[in-house]
Amino acid sequence: MSADRDGERGSATAELALALPAVVLTLLLGAGALGAASRQVALQDASADAARLLGRGEDPGRASRAVSTAVHGAGMSSSSSGDLVCVEAHADVVIGGFIRIPLQASSCALAGGL
Repeated sequence: MSADRDGERGSATAELALALPAVVLTLLLGAGALGAASRQVALQDASADAARLLGRGEDPGRASRAVSTAVHGAGMSSSSSGDLVCVEAHADVVIGGFIRIPLQASSCALAGGL
């Protein structure tokens, strides 16, 4: 071996040791973002279901249970305006144990609808 190559011995291992935590963090954040997106879709569906339940005249407790069952830890509020019943659902998602993102979804349905 030449003298030039002896000085580079172990550099690939050192570079891998420096890059590996960044790669792992990127993968974890990406997986967390996908989970948050999935939870947002479920929250939107749950708010639509709750709005339809309230529009049919169901008990507000049943609509609230529909939201909290669909998305663990989610809450909701409702309002009426004319012929519409609107529901706003909210939940928090935690990515990587330290990033908290509030999620919100709203949906409306006709009051008295079947």
